[in-house]
Amino acid sequence: MKALVTRLDSFGDVLLAGPAVRAVAARARHVTLLCGPHGEPAARLLPGVDEVLVWESPWTGFQPPAVSRAAVESLISAVDADSALVLTSFHQSPLPTALLLRLAGVRFIAADSEDYPGSLLDVRHQRAPQAHEAEAALDLAAAAGFPRPGDTRLRVLPPPPTGALTGPGGYVVLHPGASVPARAWSPGRCAQTVRALAAAGRRVVVTGGAGERELTAYVAGGRAVDLGGRTGAAELAGVLAGADCVVTGNTGPAHLAAAVGTPVVSLFSPVVPAERWRPYGVPCVLLGDQRAPCAGTRARQCPVPGHPCLEEVTAYDVVAAVDKLVEVLR
Repeated sequence: MKALVTRLDSFGDVLLAGPAVRAVAARARHVTLLCGPHGEPAARLLPGVDEVLVWESPWTGFQPPAVSRAAVESLISAVDADSALVLTSFHQSPLPTALLLRLAGVRFIAADSEDYPGSLLDVRHQRAPQAHEAEAALDLAAAAGFPRPGDTRLRVLPPPPTGALTGPGGYVVLHPGASVPARAWSPGRCAQTVRALAAAGRRVVVTGGAGERELTAYVAGGRAVDLGGRTGAAELAGVLAGADCVVTGNTGPAHLAAAVGTPVVSLFSPVVPAERWRPYGVPCVLLGDQRAPCAGTRARQCPVPGHPCLEEVTAYDVVAAVDKLVEVLR
């Protein structure tokens, strides 16, 4: 059987699909992961994936492309699978993807769907209320005939050594950026935390993407190792794997930390539910007011002046959380 798993949105979403991908890989002779360009770096880290097919869909992402007949026909021509698992977030419809997969000749398609699917789905599954994204994907896979693997944690392929970037082990990673502003702790609070961690005797490594060099330089402030723009996905996995703990918001590196088994201090804005999106399968301390007025809004920009859900968290709260997690692992 040639199987296809789709997860068309972001880096972290693709990582959360990893356990379900491994469930499919245990029964299929070939697994293709269909993802968007933002998810591609994560897709190439997942065990069980034989082929990565990248397509930017017009119904996902913050800046989706216009609908294009040529792009749709290109995807239909590229798909070669007998069965497919369409993974989506709780607020997304799988039906546009399912329609294209039907046109590509996929005979068996399973997805979670609140909407009537007509002939688009062979398995119309109902996800459990409030289920974590990783658990929901595993439940759907099981309903489609792919039983849960014995190990349901997030996993990635072994990362490269990164000691030349970080220096010796025994450090804390602080990742200040986030995919949307509403999920990010302020640069000022992040910089205060670097200073507080350093004062507590901890060595700090600050990470960020190529477009975040100014942010990471400010946060590091000469007191931490600044790796802004210096790591791809695999190298970042190695940096996170060598850390005692990772401090970050609800963004891709939180899930990458979980995938390499590193505990997370999660600065979690409640614009999406923590029970669905918190770091999965590792020790975690969740900071942030989960009952703030922005809860459940899926806002990209904080709708509450002052961003109180996260700004009320102090650097000393983070130091205490780091101490707690590091002590648990001793």
